[in-house]
Amino acid sequence: MTAARPTKRAATPLPGRPARGSATGRPIMALLDLLGRRWVQRVIWELRGDTLSFRALRAACDDVSPSVLAARLADLRTAGIVELTAQGYRLTADGQSLLQLMLPLHAWAERWARRMGRLEPSPR
Repeated sequence: MTAARPTKRAATPLPGRPARGSATGRPIMALLDLLGRRWVQRVIWELRGDTLSFRALRAACDDVSPSVLAARLADLRTAGIVELTAQGYRLTADGQSLLQLMLPLHAWAERWARRMGRLEPSPR
């Protein structure tokens, strides 16, 4: 039996760096690549109101695996969207402005779910 090789973590998508859909790293493609990573949107969403410790953020994210959460937080910190403070993780000013752009999508999704007869109660 051979030992499993550790997988190399993909570089954080950033403007000017090749990203899914763009060899040149166009800013919108880098952002969409970042937002398309598993758990990234959920982490941003859960940090919308409070600074959370790693443990609290993990619980808010339905107990995502610690390694995946750590990787997503590293991506978001590298991208300047999340920062780590003495109290825990929180959105930066750029993260807050990104969240403000996500809120209309949230409202649209709620209306869509009602039209489809599939609205589930939101916790907040």
